[in-house]
Amino acid sequence: MFKVDRLRFGTAGIPLSTPKRSTIDGIVHVRNLGLDAMELEFVRGVNLKTELAKKIKYVAKKNDVLLTAHAPYYINLNAKEKEKVEASKKRIIQSAERLYEAGGWSVVFHAGYYLKQPPESVYQRILNELKDIQRELMDRGIKVWVRPELTGKPTQFGDLKEIVKLSEELEMVLPTIDFAHAHARHTGKCNTAEEWREMLSFMEDRLGREALDNMHIHMSGINYGPKGEKNHLPLQESDMNWEDLLKVLKEFRVKGVVISESPNIEEDALLMKKKYEEIEA
Repeated sequence: MFKVDRLRFGTAGIPLSTPKRSTIDGIVHVRNLGLDAMELEFVRGVNLKTELAKKIKYVAKKNDVLLTAHAPYYINLNAKEKEKVEASKKRIIQSAERLYEAGGWSVVFHAGYYLKQPPESVYQRILNELKDIQRELMDRGIKVWVRPELTGKPTQFGDLKEIVKLSEELEMVLPTIDFAHAHARHTGKCNTAEEWREMLSFMEDRLGREALDNMHIHMSGINYGPKGEKNHLPLQESDMNWEDLLKVLKEFRVKGVVISESPNIEEDALLMKKKYEEIEA
């Protein structure tokens, strides 16, 4: 995996203001906006052909736009039915393959649900399935980070400790930290500089500096209730202390990518980038 030179900011998908709604036009528009990353949204399925992926790679490199991908939503590595688990693995592998062909860096996915089972046994099962995925990617020479995401509901597998532990055990795995999800999962906590310092210190202690030099971050405002995440909101319409978060990211010299998942994707990405650049190091 190549190294990321700084903390970059980008959009979850093609910016809304892109004149022509294609991935290539989206990448060019990201650069024109002054952003430097974009997440390919495979959320309904991996519908990118190899030939187009190669063109995307050229355009992204030329415009210095770092590409990540979000694998399809229909993934549950802890499904009761074996065929659903196999289909989930295939979706992650396919997402990683297309992203790699497009010159991308990091693929994120929601790993699964507890389904009222003991978290320890769910962890073991997801670890085993990810071992299979990693083995296949390595055999095929596909080099991208594979990223279980910190999820927004307590019924979903993926709290910070779980995804860090997976990253300790698997060479190609690092977490995606969705700070809005952490806030919603813990019903309003995880929203202070002290808590974020604790999260980043925990990652650095367990995974080393590499984890903070290669962070895949999702950010947005979020609406939540007793059961966790409800829906994403623009940053300024939410209770997220996002400006303090950016200060902590700078304090820890985090590198990688911050992907805006707000409904107004490019507005909030630009807002965060501008604010981040104003913070004194």
